[in-house]
Amino acid sequence: MGDAHTTIAELREMVRTFAAERRWEPFHSPKNIAMALAVEAAELMEPMMWIEADASRAIAHDPERRHHLGEEIADVFNLLLNLCNSLNIDLSDAFRAKIVKNAVKYPPPAGA
Repeated sequence: MGDAHTTIAELREMVRTFAAERRWEPFHSPKNIAMALAVEAAELMEPMMWIEADASRAIAHDPERRHHLGEEIADVFNLLLNLCNSLNIDLSDAFRAKIVKNAVKYPPPAGA
């Protein structure tokens, strides 16, 4: 099931269940998850380090590199959902509130 048919709640439950089945909860403090998130974000950046913007966009056309980046993005998302579970933060609510705040902070250019 793709993005159009999967809820964030379903994904959060998958993350919660995966960790619970492995008894990882004691290790999943917000601090540890945030640190792991930073590490995974760095792994996501590594294949694009030192290349130009157009070369980074070209990754989408290389199936092997695209697959690898998809795995890294999934690792980041997994940890982000895990952090939401750990802190009991509703990601959709937080995201919507931040978009509204950003719209005020960064209005569209005049005439757009």
